[in-house]
Amino acid sequence: MPDLDEPTEPPKGFARDHLRRYLASNGAKGHEWQKGVFTLLLTTVGRRTGQARQTPLIYGRDGDDYVVVASLGGSPVAPRWYTNLQVNPRVRIQVGAEVMDADARTATPDEKSRLWPVMTKIWKYYDGYQRKTTREIPIVILSPVS
Repeated sequence: MPDLDEPTEPPKGFARDHLRRYLASNGAKGHEWQKGVFTLLLTTVGRRTGQARQTPLIYGRDGDDYVVVASLGGSPVAPRWYTNLQVNPRVRIQVGAEVMDADARTATPDEKSRLWPVMTKIWKYYDGYQRKTTREIPIVILSPVS
């Protein structure tokens, strides 16, 4: 299994500051990013470097699973965390103070049609991100591993 224990190279800009607050407070600051909008920390393993990388992401729930959107603000390219988990689908997530390993997978078309409205209710800007790009923005399902 890839090493998820020691993340390196923090994200840039506001994501770096958000990540630092989240980690320093063990999720007490940053889990609720904006009123009613919650974030988790996703740790993936770099597909080329083999190094762990952490990214704060807005999430929703689907039963026991966590759901995130690989939007990158409507960029024409997928976020690095998404391309990383395509190669190494075992990830680690921190939700508030709770840390767990999970298996990541891209939602099927049927799952996406059901989950997209759930995620756009949480973050209305996802619809605009999809309109901004020709890339089909994936939804990722993170299933905790016992």
